[in-house]
Amino acid sequence: MNDKKRPTSTCETFHISGRTIRKVNPLGLRVLVELDNEGNRSDGGLYLPEGSKDSLSESIIVTVREVARAKISDHHGNEEEANVSGIPEGAKVLIRAGAGVKVPWSPHFRIVETSEVLALIEESLLN
Repeated sequence: MNDKKRPTSTCETFHISGRTIRKVNPLGLRVLVELDNEGNRSDGGLYLPEGSKDSLSESIIVTVREVARAKISDHHGNEEEANVSGIPEGAKVLIRAGAGVKVPWSPHFRIVETSEVLALIEESLLN
């Protein structure tokens, strides 16, 4: 039986047999983003080494996987977590190719200041 659980898309790392447990919770006005796998392909479909496409393009599209949250209490004493980043979790956003700080254990994730998010991307299919 495999004693490792598969990491989830929110940059969590779990190991059951006494190893590391990690979950990234951005603080302040920051979000955790995941680089799309398509970012390592050229326009012709060839796979490129890590970082080579970044030097060719000015911006990239990424997916927001986790947002900064704060606990907010109402006048009844009930607590709720609120997204303080202002960017919806799961949104596709446009950032500068070199924006953010890479997460040390995963080259696919970065922590990005909300001020580095250039635009929200909405995609729809045309019939």
